[in-house]
Amino acid sequence: MIDAIKRQAEELVYAGPSMASRVRAEIGRELAALTPGDLNKFFFTLGGAEANENAIKMARAFTGRQKILARYRSYHGATAGAITLTGDQRRWANEPGISGVIRTFDPYKYRSPLYQAGDSDEVFARKCLDQIEETLMYEGPQTVAAIFIETVTGTNGIIIPPNGYLPGLREICDRHGILLICDEVMAGLGRTGAWFAVDHWNVVPDIITLAKGLTSAYMPLGAVAISEKIYDYFRKNVFYGGLTYSAHPMSLAAAVANLRVLKEDDLVGNSQRMGAVMAHLMESLKAKHPSVGDVRNIGLFGAIELVKNRQTKEPMASYAGASPEMARLGAFLKEHGVYAFTWRNLLHTNPPLCTTEAQLREVFEIIDAGLAITDEAVTNQ
Repeated sequence: MIDAIKRQAEELVYAGPSMASRVRAEIGRELAALTPGDLNKFFFTLGGAEANENAIKMARAFTGRQKILARYRSYHGATAGAITLTGDQRRWANEPGISGVIRTFDPYKYRSPLYQAGDSDEVFARKCLDQIEETLMYEGPQTVAAIFIETVTGTNGIIIPPNGYLPGLREICDRHGILLICDEVMAGLGRTGAWFAVDHWNVVPDIITLAKGLTSAYMPLGAVAISEKIYDYFRKNVFYGGLTYSAHPMSLAAAVANLRVLKEDDLVGNSQRMGAVMAHLMESLKAKHPSVGDVRNIGLFGAIELVKNRQTKEPMASYAGASPEMARLGAFLKEHGVYAFTWRNLLHTNPPLCTTEAQLREVFEIIDAGLAITDEAVTNQ
């Protein structure tokens, strides 16, 4: 990675966004070989929020419609449009934001009132899709440009869609002429044990946004992957968007090297294999600790949901707040050399894609010890 960045610095440190460069052609070929279906064209940004901003612009221009349907438990970035798309409390201070954003609920099996004990994935998915159909009926599907989702919800709890949900969403979009946009800034490029999370359900969106795993943070880079039909539209129509550092050669060189490391070291396969190990370790914690209400992961993308009462599912911290127990758990982990994202009542388990089974087991032993803190707050076992 470092050598690739050095070589690029020696060859060409900057090229304007309208200019061709060797490394731009190279990353285009590399990505097109990995993205699903005909998502073979890319608009490069410097991060995920910028990618989402430009996806909004593309969807509105392509469809001639204004509304964007997003979900409540979502995060899409901190810029003006992306924070309005965001459903969680981080948008509140930034409202009213951009116009035209409407919302629906997530396929959150653990907390959704639509889920009934014993429902199959397909039954639960159908209920969630029917709810989306109802929202569209009230909003007017002919006014909606795109349904914009995180394929697998990230910071808001690793919400994995039930089988049938994504194909059903694809069908709804096709029927109403709505674009399906999947934000894979977190979930893409191996994190879920596949190159893209949509690959698990064999669904091809109209647009995928990506960042983070594109360079593994060696350099800032994001991208909007678009289908051929959207590309054809912008061949004939001006795209009113642009970025001084779009397709920056230094960032693209890091991306080319990064993708080759992912392939050569089989890190996507490692994510799948270690994800199975992590699932077992998480289930063991659930069996042992009364404060663990739910565990879920797909590849190395996981979360432990902590509760004060398993029967009522009272969260260990409120939706928009924190709690002493969660703060103490986070501090305990750091004191023992583990950096993990704790937010609300969630402990995220998202190790590096190169993690080994021995490393996973070592970290989960520390988590196991730390959960004694949250167990103390349980009110009814």
